[in-house]
Amino acid sequence: MANGVSKAEELAQGTQSISIAEFFERNRHLLGFDNKRKGLLTAVKEGVDNALDACEEADVLPDITVEIHEISGDKYRLVLEDNGPGIVKDEIPKIFGKLLYGSKFHQLKMQRGQQGIGISAAVMYAQLTTGKPARITSKIGPDEPAKYFELKIDTETNEPEILTERERDWPNKDHGTRIELDLIGSYARGRQSIDEYIRETAIINPHASITYLNPRGKQRMLVRGTEEKPPETDAIKPHPYGVEIGAMQKMAERTDASTVNQFLKDDFTRVGRKTAKSILEKAKLKDRKKPRNLTRNDVEALINAVQDTDIMMPPTDCIAPIGAETLEQGLKKEINAEFYASTTRKPSVYRGNPFLIEASLAWGGELEEDGLCNVLRFANRVPLLYQRGACAATKGIQNTNWRNYNVSQSTGSRPKGPMTILVHIASVWVPFTSEAKEAIAHYPEILKEVKLAVQSLGRDLKSYLNRKNKVKEELKKRRYIKTYIPHIAEALADLNELDEDHTTTLEERLKTLLEQDRGEVEDIDFDPDANDEYDEELAEMGR
Repeated sequence: MANGVSKAEELAQGTQSISIAEFFERNRHLLGFDNKRKGLLTAVKEGVDNALDACEEADVLPDITVEIHEISGDKYRLVLEDNGPGIVKDEIPKIFGKLLYGSKFHQLKMQRGQQGIGISAAVMYAQLTTGKPARITSKIGPDEPAKYFELKIDTETNEPEILTERERDWPNKDHGTRIELDLIGSYARGRQSIDEYIRETAIINPHASITYLNPRGKQRMLVRGTEEKPPETDAIKPHPYGVEIGAMQKMAERTDASTVNQFLKDDFTRVGRKTAKSILEKAKLKDRKKPRNLTRNDVEALINAVQDTDIMMPPTDCIAPIGAETLEQGLKKEINAEFYASTTRKPSVYRGNPFLIEASLAWGGELEEDGLCNVLRFANRVPLLYQRGACAATKGIQNTNWRNYNVSQSTGSRPKGPMTILVHIASVWVPFTSEAKEAIAHYPEILKEVKLAVQSLGRDLKSYLNRKNKVKEELKKRRYIKTYIPHIAEALADLNELDEDHTTTLEERLKTLLEQDRGEVEDIDFDPDANDEYDEELAEMGR
């Protein structure tokens, strides 16, 4: 004790609270801003995600522009523009200048964003690395002036700091949003690059049109592959199977229901009159007890009773699958292969949250023969480029025995060969392994569905490879026969003492019979450009 102050009191004087913005400012790696290269990619990703969500909420086909300009050295200017509904004036500072601000956190339906962190985190990263404010322009209608803001985030209070606010002209634009950020970054090509992210975004969102200008001045137009917009989804209430004790306590404290029976029916999905009565009987609680009077033991009894009650699985109109056919179209648009297969699983549930798995496969063609197969991972139509080995999608592929489908594989590894496998999870709440949203957690239910989906693709691939091998063997036999036809005709002529004209006739007749027999070989599609001595003839027979 010094000067009459204990050590505990001295330590207490040094404690203080911190804002969420200040926390993530010091721990930006948790949001995906680990380094210069990843920081630039994450900023692009968050902007594109926001643009796609905005367009889908407004029920318009997305037209998105992504421009990256190199200012000097490792300093870049990122420009993102969309044709969404725009943002009303009062909301612009909050959306871009306040972390954990948004309308999606409490909605249980399929959507890209969840926490309200993404685009505001990109603004924070930009001001942290260059000191420059974000410049936002937004327009909500053709007869409305565009609103222009320059702003930063006050990380001590997690509140927007508006530097400039005015109206501006935005000709030839009826509605939409544009954001410009100056930030430190690094641009490079490769598997975990912005180029790859844009390409995969076009695959999984074939209804979107994206204009992309990279820092080298090369522009690429990724045109939409379909005019069909994703179906709308409806928000659902929590399912009792996925609620834990603390969460149910909080719901009971905040509910408008006057009785615990009404609380179960009004605040949860799939709980009707009979189900609520059964739960309360098993929990030994009175129907008319007030939810606010539930003790911790009462809530625990409710949770145990829920787990012991047969309750319907949650509705699935809260998720919108891409669909096997559309998924395959997206893959064909960007990958030139000789065989494709796709599947969409039926909806399932983890912790009370509905989800479904979709998968697609491309084989052969221009895909590399050597090495492990490429895996494309997506969650709610968003590409996942990092932490591939930690993802449930990769694990499900590795847990599948690909040798059963005539594909080489080392134990516990991805299969080998000219193959790309795409896995997409659609869910009301994707269980990411971190706030950076880079990998899907290993829930048993998700791993099971991924494995069942890729097994379905494996069976289709095996059928194709077996048919292809059958045709190859048939062609091989025919080539042998064709080689010896002149000798066979000559031998038959000698045995039957026929002249040279009859020998020629026999040879032509044998060749005709061989050609007629070609029709009995099963039709199959082949890539005529693949490096195989039989492929040209195989392709001809397939056509």
